[in-house]
Amino acid sequence: MMSSARPNGAASAPDGAVAVRDLVVERGDRRVLHGLDFSIGAGQITGLLGPSGCGKSTLMRAIVGVQVVTAGNVRVLGLPAGSAPIRAHVGYVTQSPAVYGDLSARENLRYFARVLGAPPARVEETLTTVQLADQADRPVRSLSGGQRARVSLGTALLGRPQVLVLDEPTVGLDPVLREDLWRSFHELADDGAALFVSSHVMDEAGRCDHLLLMREGRLLADLTPDELRERTGEQDMEQAFLRLIEREAALA
Repeated sequence: MMSSARPNGAASAPDGAVAVRDLVVERGDRRVLHGLDFSIGAGQITGLLGPSGCGKSTLMRAIVGVQVVTAGNVRVLGLPAGSAPIRAHVGYVTQSPAVYGDLSARENLRYFARVLGAPPARVEETLTTVQLADQADRPVRSLSGGQRARVSLGTALLGRPQVLVLDEPTVGLDPVLREDLWRSFHELADDGAALFVSSHVMDEAGRCDHLLLMREGRLLADLTPDELRERTGEQDMEQAFLRLIEREAALA
């Protein structure tokens, strides 16, 4: 089960596991994020959806604490994003697997377990969680893209994170592997973790407990999948998203 221990110094975080308030990010003279404001609850999967280039990755880096922000603030587990007491409680999986190709999956996890201070037993538990126990001793470079993605996910799970940020974790994966990963995400949420999952594949929206829909650095909607269907009258998530864009354009 996921540990519920709160990092030293963290508050009770009444606004949720993650609270973003009036967040603005600029690069040069271009505004990337336009005053975003939302909260992410523990024990649920929040989907961040929108077209490529809309600012999803920038927002995720801000939540992890590695993005310079222009204005506003991001609090994670009651503390400013990136604060030392919460770093071990936040997992981050980037679009490209951040693991060593010349090492096996087991060797990668052993290395990151030492870095995180995770007990050795967590390595075998995590290999089972990401369904790589049978491939654990193969060099990562010889694994399929989906398997490499699961090794990267495994490194983020070693410390039993309370907040898990996943940037396009299913991109390029076949439907079977996507299904496996989403099953793992729901198991983690059931154990109490807050998952923040970005995607530009709109049919993944229905797999989430809550949705944040973005376009051009702005938050179009903050709602559940059922609320999105009800608001737009569309059952298909892609059509529902397009309907929201049409309404925004009509009001502009």
